[in-house]
Amino acid sequence: MSAKREGPRLWLRPARRNVRGDGKVWPAAWIILDGSRQKGTGCAEDDLAGAEKALERYLATKHLAEVKAGPRDPATIPIADVLNLYTTEVVPNHARPHETRARIERLSDFFGDKMLSAMCGDLCREYLKSRSTDSAARRELEDLRAAIKHHQAEGRCDRIISVVLPPRRPGRDEWLERGEAARVMLAAWRYREQQKGVATDRRPRRHVAKFLLVGLYTGTRAAAICGAALQPTPGHGWIDLERGVFYRRPRGRRETKKRTPPVPLPQRLLAHLRRWKRKGQRWAVEFNGEPVKDVDKAFRNTVRSVLGSRKVSPHTLRHTAATWLMQSGADPWQSAEYLGMTLKTLLDTYGHHHPDYLRSPVDAFDRRRSAPMVHQKTTENEARVLPLNATRSAGFSKRGW
Repeated sequence: MSAKREGPRLWLRPARRNVRGDGKVWPAAWIILDGSRQKGTGCAEDDLAGAEKALERYLATKHLAEVKAGPRDPATIPIADVLNLYTTEVVPNHARPHETRARIERLSDFFGDKMLSAMCGDLCREYLKSRSTDSAARRELEDLRAAIKHHQAEGRCDRIISVVLPPRRPGRDEWLERGEAARVMLAAWRYREQQKGVATDRRPRRHVAKFLLVGLYTGTRAAAICGAALQPTPGHGWIDLERGVFYRRPRGRRETKKRTPPVPLPQRLLAHLRRWKRKGQRWAVEFNGEPVKDVDKAFRNTVRSVLGSRKVSPHTLRHTAATWLMQSGADPWQSAEYLGMTLKTLLDTYGHHHPDYLRSPVDAFDRRRSAPMVHQKTTENEARVLPLNATRSAGFSKRGW
């Protein structure tokens, strides 16, 4: 019976004389053995660390070649390979790649040592139990599903593998009243840093007030607001202050399902932005002259000081803008395009705020029309189709209805 083949490994080849018999001696060196194949590392006997790094590079190159070889059986594909491919080829194009990488790290900790064929509902539910909240688990499993779909679309797997997601929680209808938004904005603008219990002249939350203003007027996602420049800037969205257009998606970046179409800006917001630019500001929301990466901490602290324990996040401004648009009676189709969401999402989540919501059936019941008196005896089925005032004439009491 043949011996089991070992994987790639280091071997210290001893010093040897030249076969030509000229007396020359080849010194000992580290060699990579892979079956019958030998590959030099270029490392002498005293450079074990260098030889180990050469082995790592060899293993990585060999593994990448195996991964790209073509469709394989899921039983031979580690989920770690699927996640690594997605991280390398797709994640860099995300709006917030650092957040995606953090989620993939959590997925790798749980799924990394498992094969793709092991994916099933039970495994997904086991992962759900390991996470703090259902919503966090669902978001991470959505990344895993996207990674598997990308892997399969690239022709690396010969089967379709499904990821079972936990049920989606109902959408949050949290939004701010106009008075609440004004109080939070004023608190952010007036806040002064405290040092040893004494208020200083530093105003470290004014960028939060500006973020609130842009978010409430445009309903733009936080990442696009924080990355927006006030002049054309490579890799960033920007606001054309002359024409009054907010280009939310950086030039050259492909559109995703989180749509970021360019939109015209209201004159009130545009006036503020132009004034900020005249004062030397280069970004829509900046801190110490640089664009802020996020406003989460300062935003939540400001909200807590005004609204207490209410769960209000930067994304709440998007809910608020959509709600205010519907309450004002704005055209739903144009509002959806302005916010960068589908018409279905807008109507399903915020449509009930619109003054015309289900107005037609309500008007039909409120409309007072004269109806002919009913003298003859009517059957129950006939009474169901008569106008309400006709049924009253026919002798049906309110209690009967």
